[in-house]
Amino acid sequence: MTAPRFDVVVIGGGAAGMMAAATAGRRGRSVLVIEHYRVVGEKIRISGGGRCNFTNVHAGPANYLSANPDFCRPALARYTPRDFLGLLARHRVRWHEKKLGQLFCDEGSQRIIGVLRAECEHGRVQWRQPCAVGGVTRAGAGFEVATSQGTVTAASLVVATGGLSAPKIGATPFGYELAKQFGLSVIAPRPALVPLAFPPELLARFGDLSGVSLEAEVSCGSGRFRENLLFTHRGLSGPAILQISSYWDGRAPLSIDLLPGVDARDWLARERSNARFDNLLAARLPKRFAQAFCAAHGVARPLAELSAAQRDAIAGELKAWRVLPSGTLGWNKAEVTLGGVDTTGLSSQTMQALAVPGLHFAGEAVDVTGWLGGYNFQWAWASGHAAGMAA
Repeated sequence: MTAPRFDVVVIGGGAAGMMAAATAGRRGRSVLVIEHYRVVGEKIRISGGGRCNFTNVHAGPANYLSANPDFCRPALARYTPRDFLGLLARHRVRWHEKKLGQLFCDEGSQRIIGVLRAECEHGRVQWRQPCAVGGVTRAGAGFEVATSQGTVTAASLVVATGGLSAPKIGATPFGYELAKQFGLSVIAPRPALVPLAFPPELLARFGDLSGVSLEAEVSCGSGRFRENLLFTHRGLSGPAILQISSYWDGRAPLSIDLLPGVDARDWLARERSNARFDNLLAARLPKRFAQAFCAAHGVARPLAELSAAQRDAIAGELKAWRVLPSGTLGWNKAEVTLGGVDTTGLSSQTMQALAVPGLHFAGEAVDVTGWLGGYNFQWAWASGHAAGMAA
């Protein structure tokens, strides 16, 4: 019996996979999507608390991390946030903008999934789901894909299997293993946009502050973000920490400005109050944190008792509190994957493997990782579109 043949087989029914399939299908290509999980677009469904932060109006190359920072430029330029908004407009999907350019769906994340499914239907895309892929081999100029529902062949293959984040919803290393099988390099994956853990000594001092939140500017390496920081029972989270986690190398301490926009040295030099310093600090920071911070630094006493040198030292700590996490909270808590298929082996125009004609990679499987706030979905749309236009 002859195996069914398609122009394009897409492995992975997430954001990038559905975009690639819909794009190829609308070009008149015969397309099959193979998805091993029981539902499609599960990361879309759970994103943004169910509202789906589907893109960011500011998305550009500067918002992405990669060993090859310029790789993402062509795809992002060819398919922009405005293009995705045009797609939503055609389907009469309502949306709204929150802070920092984040765009959310008014009708919930299932509406975004519905749009992508409708686009696939319009392109006559076929599905096998849930369906496991047992192996992929070269077959002449194309590919043979062995699955739990039988073997299929394709002229082009798009691998959009995601990264290792959120294993509870089906994440696997399949895409990386396939890349290596065909001779491509893989940048070692690690969790990104992930909470960070306190070492024991910091956990003892600040572990009971779980739920306390404050605005801070957190920096490490080339990353710097001013957003909310959240204390948890295991360490630190919140947007500022999730963002900086992508820049943390596991060795260097974070520098946390607890009073962004405030000249702490000038404030303390001018302050003449006889009140306890922790009470004065509580006027600017959450009281529980102010008390714990002052106790940890030995300044939980009247300001008048602090020398000029002590005031200067604590001002420095407030502006650059150095925290060395003991690690991340791992893949189960990570929103995305840092690393992936090495882009030096891919075409930035088509997502095709330079040494393997017809083999394309898209989305989180590729070594392109966006900031928090809709940037990773925009990469999924842009890279999926690029692969779908070429496959």
